[in-house]
Amino acid sequence: MRPVRLCDPHAVVASGDIMTLRSVRSQSFSTLAVCLAAGALAGCGGAAGTGTSSSGGYVAAAMATSYPDTLPVQYRRQEVTDPTGEAPGTIVINTSDKFLYLVEPDGKAMRYGVGVGREGFGWTGEAKVGAKQEWPDWVPPAEMLQRRPELPLRMAGGPENPLGARALYLHRDGKDTLFRIHGTNEPKTIGQAMSSGCIRMVNFDVEDLYQRVPLGAKVVVR
Repeated sequence: MRPVRLCDPHAVVASGDIMTLRSVRSQSFSTLAVCLAAGALAGCGGAAGTGTSSSGGYVAAAMATSYPDTLPVQYRRQEVTDPTGEAPGTIVINTSDKFLYLVEPDGKAMRYGVGVGREGFGWTGEAKVGAKQEWPDWVPPAEMLQRRPELPLRMAGGPENPLGARALYLHRDGKDTLFRIHGTNEPKTIGQAMSSGCIRMVNFDVEDLYQRVPLGAKVVVR
């Protein structure tokens, strides 16, 4: 896996079986990737989750019940023959085709359309789902705030939040990689390479994936 690009001023760290939140604001923000895509907010930032949480500060949101009309049919969730060769329960992300596969038994997989990292920000390798968060808060990196001072210091979870309805936090060797699989408030970016390395899904799909995937699930990015 390539070295991660930091785009979150907070990180989850493991201490035994307890996940704790630590601030990394003291780090050099020159290393932080600006989570900005096509003039709009990308989804690589955000306050880190701790295990499985019921809310990121937004309580009253209803789950998405359908796809945006503009989402192409090929990027809508469907069960397919598994092309990955991985064990059931594994998440496999094909960055070139913009698909995420959740491997099922009996040679099947659930396929979802995704948005991936733009050129220079993509990555490949393996990780695990180390934490999950419903309606996660978003904390813009300091470098982004310098470029766009009108942004809030922290955005509570909700429909306008760039992290969308759910976030799965990817860990490697017990540490937060600062990459996430998350929803989006910009469904038109699905099928494109526009993020700072995070994997984005429409809320309707990330809510479905969130319910299917346990903590500790293996994630492979190709």
